[in-house]
Amino acid sequence: QVQLVESGGGLVQPGGSLKLTCKVSGFSLGNRPVAWFRQAPGKEREGVAYISRSQGWTYYADSVKGRFTISGIISKNTVYLEMNSLKTEDPGVYSCATVPRTASFGRYWTDSSRYDYWGQGTQVTVSQ
Repeated sequence: QVQLVESGGGLVQPGGSLKLTCKVSGFSLGNRPVAWFRQAPGKEREGVAYISRSQGWTYYADSVKGRFTISGIISKNTVYLEMNSLKTEDPGVYSCATVPRTASFGRYWTDSSRYDYWGQGTQVTVSQ
C-alpha cells in the first residue's frame, strides 16, 4: 500500500522558516516526480514546488521562488520542502504528491490531476 506522510508544519511568525517532510512508503520513489501543493481556506489547490528526479529539474510557483527549496533523498524515499521568509499569504495545508511511474511533467507540473498518490497534508500557519 502506497502512503505519503507529510510532517513539519506548524505555526511560525512572518519571516520565519519551516521544513516540511514527505515520507513515501509502499514503493520506491526512484526517478518519479514529486510535487508539493498547498490549499488555503476558500482557495483552490495550487502547485508550490516540483522536482523531476529523472531530469534533475525543479520548478517553483512564482510566489515562492527564492524562498522555498524542494529536495529529496532517494535512499530515504523522502522529499523535503524548505520554506524561508514565510509570508502571511503562505498558510494552508501542504500536501505532497507523486505518480507510480517515471515521468516528467514539465510546465504541466501544477496540474494536480496528473498525480496519483497524495498525502493527507500538514498545516502551515503564518501569524504574529
